[in-house]
Amino acid sequence: MSTPRIVVLDGEKFGDLSWEPLRALGTLTLFERSTAADVPARAAGADIILTNKSPVSAATLEALPQLRYIGVLATGHNVVDSAAARSRGIPVTNVPEYGTLAVAQHAFALLLELTQQVGSYAAGVKSGRWAPGKADWCYWDKPLVELAGLQLGLIGSGRIGQAVAKIAEAFGMRVVYAQRPNGPASAGKMPLEQVMRTSDVISLHCPLTPDTKELIRAETLAWMKPSAFLVNTSRGALIRDQDLADALNQGRIAGAGLDVLTSEPPPVDNPLLKAENCIITPHLAWAATPARARLLEVAVANVKSFLDGATRNVVNPAP
Repeated sequence: MSTPRIVVLDGEKFGDLSWEPLRALGTLTLFERSTAADVPARAAGADIILTNKSPVSAATLEALPQLRYIGVLATGHNVVDSAAARSRGIPVTNVPEYGTLAVAQHAFALLLELTQQVGSYAAGVKSGRWAPGKADWCYWDKPLVELAGLQLGLIGSGRIGQAVAKIAEAFGMRVVYAQRPNGPASAGKMPLEQVMRTSDVISLHCPLTPDTKELIRAETLAWMKPSAFLVNTSRGALIRDQDLADALNQGRIAGAGLDVLTSEPPPVDNPLLKAENCIITPHLAWAATPARARLLEVAVANVKSFLDGATRNVVNPAP
C-alpha cells in the first residue's frame, strides 16, 4: 500500500492528546465528530478509518470500496457492522484494555457517594446548612454505610471486575462472583440469583449480549435486599430503566450509581433522571487522561501492525 489515507471520524474526546504518532503512519484527516450521514463522504477514498462512536454500517461500507481497515477507539465495537466488514475482507480492531483502573476507580467513586454522600454534604455545608443556629457541631440526614464486612456481588469477572474486587477487599468487603446468565456452573462462582439475594452491593462489569441485555429488570431487582446498592459502569442496556426507577422510587433497593444509560445522552423523559437516590455521571469512567492516552497508543499500534502485515486485536477474524 502506498502512503495510506487515514481518517479519524470523531476524535473530539482525544483533543488534548497528540495525534502525531498516527500522522506519522500516513496522510491524516481528523474530524471532531461525524454523524452516520457524514461518514460516507468524509471517509471516501480512505484506506483506514478510526471511529469512536460514529457508526459504520453495511450500507456505508458498500460506499467505501477503497477501505482496508477499521479501528475502533474503544473496547466495545458495536458501532461497526463487523460481519459486513469481514465479508469485504476488512479487519475491525478495538482496544481491549486501557481503562481498567480508571473504570474500577469510578465504580467505587459512585459507591462511596451512595454510602458516604460526600458530595451532597459538601454542597450542604457551602449552602449554609452547617452554620451557627442551624446545626450542632456535626449533622447527617441519613445513615452512613460502612463498607467493611459487606458483600460485593460482581456480575462480570474480567479485568475490570477483578480490579474492583481488589479495591473492595482493601475496604474489607467480601467479594463473590456471579455465574454467566444461562451459562454453565463455574468453579468459584455462584448462581446469579444467589449473588443478588445475598449481596449488599451489586456491580456490573459484563459485556452487552443477548443474554445480558436488560439483565437488571423487575424480576432480578426483586432479588435484591432493600438495603442494597446497584452500580453500573459497563453498558446502559444491561438495565431496564423503568424497572430500576420503580425499584428506587418504591424503596425496594437503597440506591444506584450509574455511569452509563441505555440512550446517551438520555432523553429528558428517562425515568432514572428523577429517580430517588440515583446518581448518574455522564459516561466518564473511561476518560482519565492516562487511560485515554493508553487507548490512543494502542489504537495507533493496531494501525501500525496492520500496515506491517501483522494485524492484532481483531474482533471480526475470518472463520
